[in-house]
Amino acid sequence: MKGFEFDFLKITITDVVDVVLVAVLIYYVYNLIRNTLAVNLLLGMFIVLILWFVVDSLKMELLSTIINKFMNVGIIALLIIFQPEIRRFLLLIGKNAFLQKNKAWWGYLFGRKDIERNNLARIKPIIDACKSMKKTRTGALIVIVKFYDEQFFANSCEAVNARISKRLLEAIFQKNSPLHDGAVVISENKIKSASCILPLTDNDQLPPQFGLRHRAGIGVSETTDAVAVIVSEETGEISYAKQGRVRMNVSFGELEKLLNKDF
Repeated sequence: MKGFEFDFLKITITDVVDVVLVAVLIYYVYNLIRNTLAVNLLLGMFIVLILWFVVDSLKMELLSTIINKFMNVGIIALLIIFQPEIRRFLLLIGKNAFLQKNKAWWGYLFGRKDIERNNLARIKPIIDACKSMKKTRTGALIVIVKFYDEQFFANSCEAVNARISKRLLEAIFQKNSPLHDGAVVISENKIKSASCILPLTDNDQLPPQFGLRHRAGIGVSETTDAVAVIVSEETGEISYAKQGRVRMNVSFGELEKLLNKDF
């Protein structure tokens, strides 16, 4: 393809597309690992890489051999260390995020009001339940996933498979309920399961007032495509977790917008 020629380089359209695609890839990777422990892990691996070059150039045979052995299994180590981030990245690709955006545009052009009306009907029971639990300071963890992973959730949850309703959510999270200790998982417009034990986040930068409920909500949003609505038992404050990041003190208007966007 034709491009621009300079004294020292030649730039083609292919080169420009290549740079743009790499920039997009870096942007998505940055969004996946931002505010997570993966940043510290990457920094640690970068330091090891610099150390490897230094000891190799200084001919330090013993230390160079040890680091060489470590680098030889680098790909396997990366897959193990960054398994949650890789999982989220592949989920992003597998669910055709760009197609989802195109669907949103089609919805905007053809029947956006109908789509928003249907979404509001689905999320209204969740918002109403959160309002009630905020008043009574009832702790709650509501996890919403687009694709229900049977293997991930079935082993640690009680199956419910019921229609989403305000009263059912309130009943589940009542302190005397046998299902209140854990998370409710919503998918495919149904309450799929309750009393779910979820993985906790390893993020050590969270506010000290965050307990197990908040850490579980953030943790599941790190490893899956889920979003989590958390009602604090101590303050009644509502938090919203997505992709390992959390928004605190969310108003009901903000909650409606977030759920309408992500549901």
